[in-house]
Amino acid sequence: MTQKIGIVILHGAGTPNENFADDMIKKISDGFGKKLEKQNPEKELVFQSILWSSIFENKQKKLWERMEKGAELDYHFLRRFAVDFLADAVAYQPASAPDHNYDKVHAFLAQCLNSIQEKAGSYAPLCVISHSLGSVVANNYFYDLQMKHENIGMNTKRHTSNTPLEKGETLSLFYTMGSPLALWSLRFNDFGVPISVPSPSIQNYYPNIKGEWLNFYDKDDILAYPLKNLNQKYQNAVTKDIQVNVGGIVTSWNPFSHIKYDGDDSVINTIVDGLTRTWLSVNQ
Repeated sequence: MTQKIGIVILHGAGTPNENFADDMIKKISDGFGKKLEKQNPEKELVFQSILWSSIFENKQKKLWERMEKGAELDYHFLRRFAVDFLADAVAYQPASAPDHNYDKVHAFLAQCLNSIQEKAGSYAPLCVISHSLGSVVANNYFYDLQMKHENIGMNTKRHTSNTPLEKGETLSLFYTMGSPLALWSLRFNDFGVPISVPSPSIQNYYPNIKGEWLNFYDKDDILAYPLKNLNQKYQNAVTKDIQVNVGGIVTSWNPFSHIKYDGDDSVINTIVDGLTRTWLSVNQ
């Protein structure tokens, strides 16, 4: 019996449909199947999409309705995009009050990791694919697991079992797409400390796993930035910043490229390559 790989996908700003990751999942599964000549790649890869912004979706809708009421606002689409991004970013920040959104979002992520370990196994290598603000959520979650346990809230602890996958010990692959993580680094001295990918504990389970953290960015995407040059620690932690040109004829040359990473062939193929290497390293 082979060891499966668990894959979680976190969306960006705003609250998409529940099936937001379906197309990406199909492309990754098909590509993985072709690489390994597997007829049923779904038996080797276990996916879980994480609709984290659903935690404050209703409040965000109320906010938008109240801001629109009695006002004639120009640039409706751009405003809505800005509100989605900024509202999610502000709502997600840690607060001193109990039961805050930071803990609620992380508790939701913890439940998803619990679900995926039940399907893929407690020791399954974990791949995290994250877009935009979702990369900040993912980074913070694993940062708390690796370096700052005191940040882990009661709700999150309640939903975290004592398995290697749920403790972040099998984190092997981290893919950030259109990530504003560089902007978040302003909160810390010398732009902060990155998470370790793969997890320092991975050698206890899979000594042959190399792991990688690849950061995809489009130069026309004003919310996405390279990470390696933030400081020496990021230089060592991030495997590579990869410049891509995502989107089609209408979006590839402007800021709307921000929402097109998950359908880009070069991004998908690179992720498939990483998954293939990881699967082979634990199954051969």
